[in-house]
Amino acid sequence: MLDSIVALGDDEIETRAIVPDDSTVFEGHFPGHPLMPGVLLIETMAQTCGTMVMAAHSYERLPLLVGVKDAKLRQFVAPKTEITGRGKLEHAGSGYAVAKGELLVEGKRVANAQLTYTLIKWPAPELRDFMVAHIGELKASS
Repeated sequence: MLDSIVALGDDEIETRAIVPDDSTVFEGHFPGHPLMPGVLLIETMAQTCGTMVMAAHSYERLPLLVGVKDAKLRQFVAPKTEITGRGKLEHAGSGYAVAKGELLVEGKRVANAQLTYTLIKWPAPELRDFMVAHIGELKASS
């Protein structure tokens, strides 16, 4: 979902994503009036905050989303819309991380949630290497 990482620190992140113009998700959501499904807005927040959690743990752990709390979808998002994602780390420790995420369009909040991740060992070194390289590409594209 993410197109670029604008800023990445140990406890904050800002990302950009452009909703694709032509995607199969719009075939049924809704014909003639395409809207980005709410679950994909939550996924965009989860990817934004998950990237921050990985960086905060020096890419030594893989964050897996295990909880979404107080999610609010405040506005419809159409194709071609540029979304700014922001995340702030609220808690890290005891094998879990909690972050607050939000999505903005033209400076106006369109979605927000509290996201909880469990942190696991990487199942394979190749996956870690792929993710580190992919995050590097996202950072370079901003």
